[in-house]
Amino acid sequence: TMEAKEIGRQLLKSGTSVASNTRAAYRGRSKKEFVAKIGTVIEEADESLFWMELLVESNIIELEKLSSLMNEANELISIFVSISKKNKQ
Repeated sequence: TMEAKEIGRQLLKSGTSVASNTRAAYRGRSKKEFVAKIGTVIEEADESLFWMELLVESNIIELEKLSSLMNEANELISIFVSISKKNKQ
């Protein structure tokens, strides 16, 4: 459907943004820049999770098909939050 394509496009954008911003963070010039980029990574990972939840709640895809990816997104968010907190100190 048109809705599924649009949500899928949004998920693709936010998911690939996680990867590109993680790379940018580790290539940053300062600790401050690193922390800022990791903040963007957290936002994009959370947005990816949001789009997956929307796919399920809209009955576009069954939870069973996305549950492992949703769990992985939650785990990545937790990891990046931990990294961010550690580097803010």
